Amino acid sequence: MRGLLNLVLNLIWFFFGGALVAIVYALAGIVCFLLVVTIPFGVASFRIANYTLWPFGRTLVAKPGAGLASGVANVIWIVLFGWWLALGHIVLAISQFISVIGIPLGIANLKLVPVSLLPLGQEIVPSDTVVPVRSARA
Repeated sequence: MRGLLNLVLNLIWFFFGGALVAIVYALAGIVCFLLVVTIPFGVASFRIANYTLWPFGRTLVAKPGAGLASGVANVIWIVLFGWWLALGHIVLAISQFISVIGIPLGIANLKLVPVSLLPLGQEIVPSDTVVPVRSARA
């Protein structure tokens, strides 16, 4: 049942803006690859484009091997791209929350804020593979 709900939400998302946002991220990735020095940002842009195409049923987790280079690159990303990308997703989410059908789409846009702000050192995995962390007191 959960898989069917994710499929329906992903299809609605795809046709009502998700495909367009993914195309913009993919174009940004192509530009980053053309500039050669920014290839890591291009890889991040393609990863975000992939996540943007099909956000429901997937989540963002920290990549175990990410190190100092990812942190430095994230700072550069925030200064150059991240803040306005995150702001764009927040503005889109607020506008989508106005209608009832737009609420899940707004939630998907809010899911994209962390990856658009700090894309390096993160990976996108299916939601059902993530094991919730239990409290030591439980």
